[in-house]
Amino acid sequence: MYYDVTARLIEEESQELFARIKDGSIAEQKPDGAEIVATMKRAVVQNDDQIEWSEMCFCNTPLAHERLTVLDRYFTDIKAEAVGGYQEYEGAPLIGFLAKLSKP
Repeated sequence: MYYDVTARLIEEESQELFARIKDGSIAEQKPDGAEIVATMKRAVVQNDDQIEWSEMCFCNTPLAHERLTVLDRYFTDIKAEAVGGYQEYEGAPLIGFLAKLSKP
């Protein structure tokens, strides 16, 4: 299934998230690491600092494994709603936002 996901970034953890996306450690995670990285590259930051993305997940509970292994460490207020496929959203790319937060 595909989900529309909204969340709030835990800014204190943003540098680590960006580093793990860049170094490939999340992408190497099985079975869903590549999808998590792809979703972070599709994610956008909206005006109210909400992050939104779409994600494919086959867990019985939506995003269960993704939350356990990655999402709950870096985001709060995570909400997922089933949608018909990948969506596009208005906003600034999350990856650029993470890069900006990671600069000294």
